[in-house]
Amino acid sequence: MAGLVVVAVEQAVAAPFATRQLADLGARVIKVERPGGGDFSRGYDRTVNGLASHFVWLNRGKESIELDIKSSEGRAVLETLISRADVVVQNLAPAAARRLGIDAKALVDRFPRLVACDISGYGSGGPYADRKAYDLLIQSESGLVSITGTPETPAKAGIAIADISAGMYAYSGVLGALLQRGRTGEGQALEVSMLEALGEWMGYPYYYGCYGGTDPARTGASHATIAPYGPVATATGEVLVIGLQNEREWTVFCERVLRRPELGDDPRFAENADRVAHRDELDAIVADVFARLPLPEACSRLDEAAIAYGRRRTMEEFAGHPQLAARDRWRRVGTSAGAVDALLPPVTAGWDTPMGDVPALGEHTDSVLAWLADPASDPASDHGGHPGG
Repeated sequence: MAGLVVVAVEQAVAAPFATRQLADLGARVIKVERPGGGDFSRGYDRTVNGLASHFVWLNRGKESIELDIKSSEGRAVLETLISRADVVVQNLAPAAARRLGIDAKALVDRFPRLVACDISGYGSGGPYADRKAYDLLIQSESGLVSITGTPETPAKAGIAIADISAGMYAYSGVLGALLQRGRTGEGQALEVSMLEALGEWMGYPYYYGCYGGTDPARTGASHATIAPYGPVATATGEVLVIGLQNEREWTVFCERVLRRPELGDDPRFAENADRVAHRDELDAIVADVFARLPLPEACSRLDEAAIAYGRRRTMEEFAGHPQLAARDRWRRVGTSAGAVDALLPPVTAGWDTPMGDVPALGEHTDSVLAWLADPASDPASDHGGHPGG
């Protein structure tokens, strides 16, 4: 995407996640931040050498400019910046974006070649349009929390899954709109809501619950509708997560892993639906066997039987994952507090992945303003891009 200019009027997670994908593909992403404080995710924590973990994750490879877009001078600068852009992504509240004239429809009306994307909690229109929307609220509204957790206690996902899903659909939507513009020369106004993005990911529980009559059960770290499929503790304390998919695997699992072949013919466990119905009895049997097996022996039996399994890892253990190391997936990226490790984007392709530095607040204000005054003045001007207008 070298040669494309992206203007990001963004904060928190959803829009920054979308635009970081574009930066990783080589686009020039100019992040517009509030003077003094910037993107409020800069203040979420100070865990990465004094910087916020969310911000470091979501904002590498971008240029940061401080701009008061509520002032007439700031709006004029933003308008000039947008006129040079190929893509604009924003996740302000819908009413605020409309007041500023930077909602996607208004932008494409002014700049017909522009690809503009609005990200919001609930979308424009409807009774929820102007509600504040944060990740946990959308996890709740979408029904995700109702099917996650233990039978006793609902729980949210451990990451900002509503924001991330919205960011990924914004990213893929922008790519589709750019492809269309390459054919037609016309821009596109896009809209992505967190509720609708996460709602798409809720397709299986929706069909299961609305057509089957009961929602998927909350089963902790186990699968709600497949058994055995979940965590088991070994004799040496490590936790493995095993997963079986069909009756052939169940028979092999009984013979080679549990070494109780008679269970393969036990009517309580004959088919998956039977095993789910008798989950407590089945889990107790499996737990008893694995509690007697040291980790190497448990893994050896599972490997010999070709049963899928994984280790339940901590973040530290994930960082040292042998598969990621073998595939050389880690890189160093710069921040104002020193270099940090970052994973390569998950799509492996024949192009280079820039993975630029994480910007300090307003680090690029002067250079971007100089470029607006005279594009040839900025070292990054070779990004160029097709003007939105």
